[in-house]
Amino acid sequence: MNALRRLFFLAIGLFLALPLIVVAGVSVNQRQSLTFPPQGFSLSWYGQIFTNPEWRNALIASLTLAASSALLALLIALPLAWFLWRRIAPWANIFQLLGVAPFTLPPVITALGLLTFWATTGFYGKSWTAVVSHGIFFVTLPLVTLSLGFSAIDRSLVEAAATMGADDRTVFRTVVLPLILPYLVSGYAFAFVLSLNEYIVAYMTVGFTMETLPIKIFNALRYGYTPTMASVTVLFLFVAAVVFGLVARFGDLPKLLGAMSEEK
Repeated sequence: MNALRRLFFLAIGLFLALPLIVVAGVSVNQRQSLTFPPQGFSLSWYGQIFTNPEWRNALIASLTLAASSALLALLIALPLAWFLWRRIAPWANIFQLLGVAPFTLPPVITALGLLTFWATTGFYGKSWTAVVSHGIFFVTLPLVTLSLGFSAIDRSLVEAAATMGADDRTVFRTVVLPLILPYLVSGYAFAFVLSLNEYIVAYMTVGFTMETLPIKIFNALRYGYTPTMASVTVLFLFVAAVVFGLVARFGDLPKLLGAMSEEK
């Protein structure tokens, strides 16, 4: 029975990995064609990402957008999670619903809403609107991780600090912040990776005025296919694997995912 179970999961894993294997194989194809198995071996298509001005500019735009929007999402989620944890008001859950709502809606609905808003206000096409839009769209991720972090804090520590005369700012800086730091980093990492790969919201808010890597791929498809597109995909997967691997290594992933320890 165990052998059949392992064979079953192995077959599922292989089925899920097949598209990635094909894309990785195409990315090292020596010829400029969509063929698998690859005809020859070449890493020149990976070099195109960094040496070709169009792909390099798209990479810089994607990294800038992802880093800025993830920081904005974190800056929105941190005070909101702190407010929800303290339960200052009975209607605090309304803010939690607002924080989760953008990510629960279909991306195209959120993108259309943001497109309408920026077009109405006259800011459509500005690069900073993509940062704000992604920050709002991905605020759910750091909000969830920070909520888990705050829930793991022993409230007696906060009460003890307050008893010793510490004000709210001092309690937050000296007690709370060090305890939630892994959740801050994890929330930022999740928002960064997803923003790096997001296409619909970015395209709807800035159009062609800021060409990120996902937008560049779709634009390049109009003129044909090159293995550089597959190379970008493999690069995205590598970045995601590294980021999530670091989160798993240093961020206490079981607790981050909400798993309860055996002691509890």
